Amino acid sequence: MAMYIVSQECIACGDCEPVCPTNSIIEGKIVFEIDAETCTECEGDYNEPQCVAICEIPNCILPLKAA
Repeated sequence: MAMYIVSQECIACGDCEPVCPTNSIIEGKIVFEIDAETCTECEGDYNEPQCVAICEIPNCILPLKAA
């Protein structure tokens, strides 16, 4: 699966970008975006998605399946 960033919640702080082990987070035109093709939800690297762990905004980054 993959994660996605809820654009209405993202404040574009950029904290999530450097912690992504697959470099799937990129700066979009307004907020950051996650490439669903390369995002692994950090499986095999960490116990939880690192973008979610670092993000201070509740419900800003969610599993794509919940979209």
